[in-house]
Amino acid sequence: MGRGVIVIYRPKKGRDAALLKLVKNHIYILRDENLVSERNPIIMKSAEGCIVEIFEWKSTEAIAQAHSNHAVQNLWEKFSEVCDYEIPVNVKEFHTLFSEFEIIG
Repeated sequence: MGRGVIVIYRPKKGRDAALLKLVKNHIYILRDENLVSERNPIIMKSAEGCIVEIFEWKSTEAIAQAHSNHAVQNLWEKFSEVCDYEIPVNVKEFHTLFSEFEIIG
């Protein structure tokens, strides 16, 4: 059974464009590794510039496999160069009943 996740990326200073490119393309690596579903991710942007992504892992097991997958480890290393991960409560849009974001992908 699929597992939906919400990931928040806070771009490092001057790395906004690099982060956006990585977010828009990383799903293909995860698909090549057979870890995520064919469902297209939703990519949004907060008013303060955080990127919010919603996507679907194939299963809990796929999430666990990602932690020992070489391609995914390389991908996560690239992410660490351009952003910090954030928890939703630190993004002001999540403080409202209906969280509203700019759709960017």
